[in-house]
Amino acid sequence: MTRLLPPPDAISFRAAMRLPATSVTVLAAGSGAARGGLTASAVCSLSDTPPMILACVNLASAALPLIRETGCFSANFLTDAQSHVAERFAGRTKVYGADRFAEGDWQTLATGAPVLMDALAVFDCELEREHDSPTHAILIGRVMGMVRNDDSRSLIYSAGSFAYPAELRA
Repeated sequence: MTRLLPPPDAISFRAAMRLPATSVTVLAAGSGAARGGLTASAVCSLSDTPPMILACVNLASAALPLIRETGCFSANFLTDAQSHVAERFAGRTKVYGADRFAEGDWQTLATGAPVLMDALAVFDCELEREHDSPTHAILIGRVMGMVRNDDSRSLIYSAGSFAYPAELRA
């Protein structure tokens, strides 16, 4: 059913933005006991020459200071088998900080940021630039390393649920 709505308030805007399917990504930064990360859905490619991505992170995120301090982060696009990782980094399991990295094959590439080696696609990034909006930091990362797992399916998020696009598999 199509509905024409008045100019949005915050609640109706969030409700409408939850409808389109988006990739599920874990952004991670830091090293050792000073690692942190978050689940994000506002991550996309920005440029292929040079390779760059754009990620939006809430200004209140505990991981944002780590990204700023280290000047690097990874963007780990999750597979359909990794919804538990998404839940963990979203804070739904009440596991925080470096303890979130207890599950999965976390290693490092060029920048030293933690990368999830069995994710669908991983982008190891230097923080090129940052812009602040009223609620989020808009991060631009220059891709310094990548991992691809072509035999996996993408985890997506839509209308409050995780799923995967089975029919889109080439």
